[in-house]
Amino acid sequence: MSEARRPVVFVHGLWLHATSWGPWMELFSEAGYDPVAPGWPNEPATVAEARQSPELVANLSIEDATDGFRKVIDGLPASPVIIGHSFGGLITEKLLGEGYGVAGVAIDPAQIKGVLPLPFAQLRSALPALGNPANLHRAVSLTAKEFRYGFGNALPEAESDELYEKWAIPSPARPIFQAAAANFVMHSQAKVNTANSTRGPLLLISGAEDHTAPAVVTQSTLKQYRDSTAVTELRAFEGRGHSLAIDHGWREVADAVLGWLKEQGL
Repeated sequence: MSEARRPVVFVHGLWLHATSWGPWMELFSEAGYDPVAPGWPNEPATVAEARQSPELVANLSIEDATDGFRKVIDGLPASPVIIGHSFGGLITEKLLGEGYGVAGVAIDPAQIKGVLPLPFAQLRSALPALGNPANLHRAVSLTAKEFRYGFGNALPEAESDELYEKWAIPSPARPIFQAAAANFVMHSQAKVNTANSTRGPLLLISGAEDHTAPAVVTQSTLKQYRDSTAVTELRAFEGRGHSLAIDHGWREVADAVLGWLKEQGL
């Protein structure tokens, strides 16, 4: 009887569709894992459908999305590795802190409660959502120019535009408002149980040129785990922006994750 394959749950962030994990799914399947990449609750199955019906995801909160992935994990045959990008990274941290998953990888994770740095680049990247208070209950789309600043700033413009056309979708603005206000809200949905010492290992990944989740923010995130004895590590990729999980250099990041999982015995 063949050995069961370890499930891997991929969690995307705002403004990208779940199918953007396609290359990672193929690689992890070849490496012996059983990967799934569910969308956020109510997310249509294709990029085209998501662009046509932004109202389906309007007003989704961090907790709404996290609960959707809890239900996915509860339905799996074994505890998975959880890998998230951007707000998917924040969700990965939340789930791991709650005891879900055997390990987590948070790539350019969104800001959790307790993280104080707020670089100008991060604020500017969030302006398409935060710039209008009425966006709180809406789904917001990025323009190609906004996508280039937030995701593709370390890429040639042509590649950034290509990624935008291929993967960009409208996303709920509410999680950005929640993360921005997290340090002023007692029971913020951006809070993570960083003190949990019984959780699985966590790898934080940052792109040194990231505008949306600047490296200084990820470094501050690492410090939030100082009261936990569980494995928590940070890996930085020089010259990489927020697109590092989907651009031409994605394989370097994915191979680093596979190597780290091997080190953890997973």
